[in-house]
Amino acid sequence: MMFKVDGHKLRSGAMAFALALTAGATFLPVEPVHAQTRALPDFTDLVDQVGPSVVNIRTVEKVAQRGTGNGEMDEEMQEFFRRFFGQPAPGTPRQGPRPNRPQQPQEEEQRPRGVGSGFILTGDGYVMTNAHVVEDASEVLVTLTDKREFKAKIIGADKRTDVAVVKIEATGLPAVKVGDISRLRVGEWVMAIGSPFGLENTVTAGIVSAKQRDTGEYLPFIQTDVAINPGNSGGPLINMRGEVVGINSQIYSRSGGFMGISFSIPIDEAIRVSEQLRTSGRVSRGRIGVQIDQVTKDVAEAIGLGKAQGALVRGVEAGSPGEKAGVEPGDVITKFDGKAIEKPSDLPRLVGNTKPGTKSTLTVFRRGNSRDLSVTIAEIEPDKPTKRASDRDEPAPKPSASAAAKSLGLVVSDLNDAQKKELKLKGGVKVDASSDAAQRAGLREGDIILSVGNVEVANTREFESAIGKADKGKPLSVLFRRGDWAQYALIRPGR
Repeated sequence: MMFKVDGHKLRSGAMAFALALTAGATFLPVEPVHAQTRALPDFTDLVDQVGPSVVNIRTVEKVAQRGTGNGEMDEEMQEFFRRFFGQPAPGTPRQGPRPNRPQQPQEEEQRPRGVGSGFILTGDGYVMTNAHVVEDASEVLVTLTDKREFKAKIIGADKRTDVAVVKIEATGLPAVKVGDISRLRVGEWVMAIGSPFGLENTVTAGIVSAKQRDTGEYLPFIQTDVAINPGNSGGPLINMRGEVVGINSQIYSRSGGFMGISFSIPIDEAIRVSEQLRTSGRVSRGRIGVQIDQVTKDVAEAIGLGKAQGALVRGVEAGSPGEKAGVEPGDVITKFDGKAIEKPSDLPRLVGNTKPGTKSTLTVFRRGNSRDLSVTIAEIEPDKPTKRASDRDEPAPKPSASAAAKSLGLVVSDLNDAQKKELKLKGGVKVDASSDAAQRAGLREGDIILSVGNVEVANTREFESAIGKADKGKPLSVLFRRGDWAQYALIRPGR
C-alpha cells in the first residue's frame, strides 16, 4: 500500500516510521547485520606465511629389466602368441632349432614411483613427511616453492606412526612453527597445503571434526573435513595461528578419492618420533608382552569393575615383562604409571612411549580387587611364535558331567600335568562338550576355563563349587582360554 506524508509517497512501513517521527518518538541505534554474524576466515596471510615451508616430494624406484639382445620378443611373449594365436610371434624363426644366444645381463631402470608432500622442519634441511611416501624409494627428490630441486637422503622412517624424516643439503630454509596440540579444539578452522595428484602448492581448508580418533593404528588421529587426496600425504595441517598441528596421512574413501573425512597424525607424536629418527635412524619403543582386548559393559558389570574401561588381558607372552610382573590372562589393566586406561588403545601408546628399561607400575583389576604390579619395560621386538596346547603326552582325565555343569550346558575335565606345563597354567578345567547356554555364550570344546564368577578354579571340584555359589539370577562370568588367548564369556542359563 502507498501513503502520502507532506506530499511524499511512502510505503506502509515507511509510513509508520514517518508518523512515529512526527509524534516525537525516539529510536535506539540498530546494530548492522554484518556485526551480528561471525566473519569467515581469511587464509591468504597463512598461505603467504606457511606456503614457502611446504615441499613437493617425488620418488623413483629401480626396476630390473631383462635384455632381449636384438629387439625380439622375450620367451613369455612368444609363448603367449603360440598359445592364443596358434603361430609364432612376428620375427620368430619358423624352422630349425632356436639359436643359442648369450643371456643378456639384467638392467635397472628408474621409474617414477609416487608423489607426496612434506614440510621443512629445520632451517638446515630436515624435512618431515609420511613413511609410506618414501617407502621402497631408491631416490627421493624434494622441490621447494622457489623451484629449487634437491636429492634427499632418507634419515629414517617409522611405519607404525607413518612418520619419516629426509635431509636435503641446504641452509637458511623457512622452517614451520610447531603448534600445541592440546590447544586444538573440535570445530576450529584448519588448512592443508600439499600436492594432490601432483598439483603443487594446493591449498584446502575445513574444520577439525574430531580428536583422538582411533582407526586401528598406533596413534590417535586428528579427523578433519579438509579435502585430502593422493599426493597430499606428508603435508602439514595448519591452524589459524600459522602453526603445524598435524601431518596429513589418511582418508576414508570407498572410491579412492576424498569423501569428506581425512586423518592427520598429531604433531606432538610426530615430533617425538622425528627426534629419535634424527638421533639414531630408528624408533625405540617399550613393550610388556601382553595381548589385550576391549572390556564390554556386560563383562565390566559381571566381574564387578562397574564401568567399561581398561584393557582386558587375553594373553601373556612367555618370558615377557608382563609375565615376570605377575600379569595374568583375564586381568583388566586400568592404569599405567597412574594414568587411567580408558580404552585398550591407550595402553600400547603409553607403554610404547616409555623408554625401555624403565620401571613402571601397572594397576590391574583381578577377581574383584585392584592391585599394583611393578614391571620393567622391554624394547619392542617381532612377535615370537607361540605354542599350542596338546594332550598327547598322557591320557586326559575322564570328563565330568555333574548336574551343575549340565545346567550350563558344559561337560568338563581336569587338566593333566603335561597340559598344565605346556599351557603354563597352575590349574583350570577343559571343556569337553558345550551346548545350550554355554554354547550360546561362545564356549566350545577345547577351551580352558580359568575362573567362574571371579573365583579361580584349579580343578573340576573347585569348578563345581564356584557354580554352586553363583547367583542363579544373574549371568555367570567365565574367564576361559582358547589357544593362547584368554577372554570372558557371560553364560545366561535358561535363555
